[in-house]
Amino acid sequence: MAEQLQALAVARGVRVTTAESCTGGGVSAAITAIAGSSSYFDAGYVTYSNATKQRLLGVSEASLETFGAVSEAVVCEMVRGACRESGAELGVAISGVAGPGGGSDEKPVGTVWLAWGSETRQQARCCHFPGDRQAVRDAAVREALQGLIERVEALQIGTEHA
Repeated sequence: MAEQLQALAVARGVRVTTAESCTGGGVSAAITAIAGSSSYFDAGYVTYSNATKQRLLGVSEASLETFGAVSEAVVCEMVRGACRESGAELGVAISGVAGPGGGSDEKPVGTVWLAWGSETRQQARCCHFPGDRQAVRDAAVREALQGLIERVEALQIGTEHA
């Protein structure tokens, strides 16, 4: 998937960034495992703590307090901040409950919010992935990459990004 993303992003001249929490840099690692990834990827953010989400990406304290880190509002702010700070036209943000602990009735283990977009426009989706911690993280990485691929494919060369 990372090879496909690279080919599309390079062909369309799109720079990509990541803002990751529960995946701990897994999307960035998948992207940079492919030689030549620096042609479209030059920054990724692992913002595991709320304080780091605020400091590096500009996530608001109000959103964290009101909705929690695993929420649509927070991942949209994360992707917006990552694009702003990196200069990328397209990004993905991920925050979730990978387990085995940390889940609740409202947000059980396997709940992962992802957002794709730019500094000006974001789309978010909540997923519920089965399995243990590694399975949840792996599924979130795949979902993030697939969403990036879909968004780059949808871009028309010479039109507005994301």
